[in-house]
Amino acid sequence: MTIADPSLLARILALLLVANGAPILATKLLAGRLAVPLDGGSTFFDGRRLFGAAKTMRGVVASVLCTSLTAGLFGLGWGFGAILAALALTGDLFASFSKRRLGLAVHARAFGLDQIPESLLPLLVLQAQLNLGAADIVVLIAAFILLETLLSVLLYRLKIRDRPY
Repeated sequence: MTIADPSLLARILALLLVANGAPILATKLLAGRLAVPLDGGSTFFDGRRLFGAAKTMRGVVASVLCTSLTAGLFGLGWGFGAILAALALTGDLFASFSKRRLGLAVHARAFGLDQIPESLLPLLVLQAQLNLGAADIVVLIAAFILLETLLSVLLYRLKIRDRPY
């Protein structure tokens, strides 16, 4: 069980953080502008929203754009960044869909559910391309959970985020 190049792991971790943080920053910078909900207000058969009002086109555009640019700067290619962002967002939508089914409010935190799908999905899909082993994925997910939690508190203290975790 070997660990991949630490530089590569650091770049992947940074991209995961950018993909998941860009929508938060876009929300703060753009306020209510361009906040078109991805689910269009649609509800599931349980009467609850599919994803909720916080999952917007603004967030998707911000995530894909910022992650693509960052991946390009990291020498991984903008296309790689776009794919990673799309996969992270898909994982995040799965988490939001699950949280709505559990009856949790928009922005309610669910430790693990808020971090694992959005980090695990891109890592599994891109595993072969990045030559990642199981240990690499475990390390990246653990680091993502830790850093995402710490950054969430920081963003809350900076009044960028509404809730600390």
